[in-house]
Amino acid sequence: MLGISALTLALIGGGGYLWLDATSDVHRTGAPCTDIPPAAAATQTQTAAEKDHASICGALASLTAAWDRNDADAYGRHFTENATYTTFVGTHYEGRKDITVAHQALFDGFLEGSKLADSYLGIRFLSPETAVVTSRGDTYTGDKPDDLSKVQTYTLVRETDGQWRIAAFHNTQRQSVMERISFIFSPDTKPQAEQ
Repeated sequence: MLGISALTLALIGGGGYLWLDATSDVHRTGAPCTDIPPAAAATQTQTAAEKDHASICGALASLTAAWDRNDADAYGRHFTENATYTTFVGTHYEGRKDITVAHQALFDGFLEGSKLADSYLGIRFLSPETAVVTSRGDTYTGDKPDDLSKVQTYTLVRETDGQWRIAAFHNTQRQSVMERISFIFSPDTKPQAEQ
């Protein structure tokens, strides 16, 4: 009898998990970087913001291309010397060298041959020299990713050579079931864009 009860509870729990996962969808999946209108800083003209927006999109496209080639040196050059990089598992790197060495190990190991997919949610200038970019993304092999299961935040700065580089990067794994539970028990936590 105890075995049947445990099996019943497991089936109900498993079914509930599958239902939560299946009903947890993202409405705002993002768009190509160039399709996202930039939010200009108060001290910046819209024309300047649009020019810088194009430069930032170019820098991020170059970053993605470096990942797709599994070129850790080229990937690392997109970061400032003192950049910080936090992965979705919580590993925190400090400095371009640390980021480059770690990515070389990843490209030589379990991420060998992987590509990077991204879809942008927003580009906001904090000043004419600083921008925050949010995106959805993931790594994949093959033709395309199954899902963009991560959310990233890039803080970019224009350095003295005029190039936009990443000063801080944070990557978060989306927990779809936990997100769905949160929205069920506390509906006001659901972002406006997801309603």
